[in-house]
Amino acid sequence: MKEKTVPFHRRKVVYNDENWRLLSKIRSKALTVMERISEFQPILYGSVARGDVHKGSDIDFFIDHIPETYLLEMAFDDIGIKERHIIQATPWHLVKGSITLFSGETITFPITESKVKEIEFYYFGGAIEFEDLKEDKRVPGVDKRLILIRPTEEGHIEEDITGREAQVSKLLNVSIDIVRERSQVLNRRDRIGRTGVYLNRRLMLDESFEQVLKEISDKDSNVRRRG
Repeated sequence: MKEKTVPFHRRKVVYNDENWRLLSKIRSKALTVMERISEFQPILYGSVARGDVHKGSDIDFFIDHIPETYLLEMAFDDIGIKERHIIQATPWHLVKGSITLFSGETITFPITESKVKEIEFYYFGGAIEFEDLKEDKRVPGVDKRLILIRPTEEGHIEEDITGREAQVSKLLNVSIDIVRERSQVLNRRDRIGRTGVYLNRRLMLDESFEQVLKEISDKDSNVRRRG
């Protein structure tokens, strides 16, 4: 079910033993994957970084630079790669590669040069590095309801970010522009629903990210412009 934005919201959430066990289990899985790709300096972002997980929580990683994709893929030889995609949300957004493992985790990375705001997107939702995860740190971030999740020793505090954009940008160490942009995007999604993505090309087994990106760029000026 789609999470809707929540206005005028503030509450304290206390985790029970089951919550802590689930968080520990999910983070243990995340650590195993993150260790394999630590040389690429990935971040773990979203609910697993914040701590407000549920049984269906995704384990998502982002690499903020263009990697040697064949080396990245080699790190998962024994786990197995289920799917690889090239994705572009809109004609003016970053072109990204995406690897989904058979174990369920997803690793996303730019395959064209990124802008600062496109990297900040991941920190807006809360993000931690490999060493942070090993030390079991949790960080604040904003979920898809536009609720700021602030970790506490007992669980977390939830707060609506409406009217507090400057404060949120400072807390998350991101620009106020990304806070405003995400607020507009998620509120718009609530009004009109999801509108899909501009590009979502699944790679075949014998194709490389670089090969397919070139083929797409040769035909699509929007992708070529971001190259």
